[in-house]
Amino acid sequence: MTRRDDIVAAARGWIGTPYRHQASLKGAGTDCLGLVRGVWRETMGDEPELPPPYTADWAERPGGGARETMAEAARRHMIEIAAADAGAGDVMLFRMRDGGPAKHAAILSGADRMIHAWSDHAVVETAMGRWWRARAAFAFRFPGMED
Repeated sequence: MTRRDDIVAAARGWIGTPYRHQASLKGAGTDCLGLVRGVWRETMGDEPELPPPYTADWAERPGGGARETMAEAARRHMIEIAAADAGAGDVMLFRMRDGGPAKHAAILSGADRMIHAWSDHAVVETAMGRWWRARAAFAFRFPGMED
């Protein structure tokens, strides 16, 4: 069984990793999805699937925003929970624009705190303030997680 503390500790180990689109290598580069993938590998084992190639603007392209691609993939391997029930070690997905699909991921590290990678920034642990809360779309728990 994976513990919440293990997931948060693994995610914190990525802090300072530079942002690199589609990457997932601690210390070398990652994007938000790569962070979740890397924490999965560290705490759960082999990744259950690899993401297809994607552009940074995939959700903004014509026809690209119609599906909840990230949420669909998360549902195949994680347990969907209500966003209000999410806690440390859970994964949140965010909509970056009204009407668009969720395209940003973060791992919660505590009450109103999250660890995430975003364009032009290294992986950071930040407050999940009002701006992020308003964009929260989905929450997922790693399978077999214990407190």
